Amino acid sequence: MKFSSSSPTSIVIATRESQLAMWQAEHVQAILRGRGHEVQLLGMTTKGDQILDRALSKVGGKGLFVKELEVALEEGRANLAVHSLKDVPMELPEGFVLACVMTREDPRDAFVSNKYASLDELPQGAVVGTSSLRRQALLHALRPDLKIEALRGNVNTRLRKLDEGQYDAIVLAAAGLMRLGMADRIRMKFDPAQMLPAAGQGALGIEVCANRQDVIDALAPLADMTTWLTVTAERAVSRCMGGSCSMPLAAFGRFEGDTLHMDAAWGDMEGKKALVRAQASAVVTDFAAANALGESLAAQLQAAGAIPAPKQA
Repeated sequence: MKFSSSSPTSIVIATRESQLAMWQAEHVQAILRGRGHEVQLLGMTTKGDQILDRALSKVGGKGLFVKELEVALEEGRANLAVHSLKDVPMELPEGFVLACVMTREDPRDAFVSNKYASLDELPQGAVVGTSSLRRQALLHALRPDLKIEALRGNVNTRLRKLDEGQYDAIVLAAAGLMRLGMADRIRMKFDPAQMLPAAGQGALGIEVCANRQDVIDALAPLADMTTWLTVTAERAVSRCMGGSCSMPLAAFGRFEGDTLHMDAAWGDMEGKKALVRAQASAVVTDFAAANALGESLAAQLQAAGAIPAPKQA
């Protein structure tokens, strides 16, 4: 299958079948169709969608959401896969690349509750739902009295569990709720200074086989370089820390002119150590500088007591 920027061609997008994943794939589909391409979707169910009774950190991590999609790319059944970037492992398997990172939606975390307007309004011992170790660590730092319980499933499943009274509040990514037209469920958005977002949160990344330069060229107009440089630095922090969903780690950047300001936080998995925080800034105009800034920030975290995850054999 050959692509060219001058003629419409058939493109197949591999996607998970959750409502949010389908929204993301359809969003990319609409943009590519607007550029003259014929685009179909290949819906798939991943292991991450199937295993809902255990924390991701216990059953294989973020890669559970992308492996089946990568197989479809490798076998030629699809040409690209659209991901929530925060769900993409920091190291892609050999033969795959991120061809494009699109304009970022709101990267903040959202407080969702039917009874309370903010985290501060929650009573002592209130039950808050999240399965993110990052959110657990940051919530514990803000409100040590809260009872934090696991919450898996897609956005609708999590909201249903809240509505059934299983939780007093839950914490979700604001971007997902906004993309699904559910912004009215958000009672408050956390200031990043309170709840530092995950690396890549709110950004969409498009993965392709590295040898498909034709697909990469077709996707080039969809890229947002400011977002791409920012999340590159964020993901570099996580990569250097061995970060995955088995580590409470946050990394967030924001540009002022050509200067990228970065914040990061690391939490002890057992909650025995206080959060370690670090900040760094640098002029960033290319991927090399973005990676260097992220690596520098990870080094600061480690110097302050953060412990990187052991490397996999």
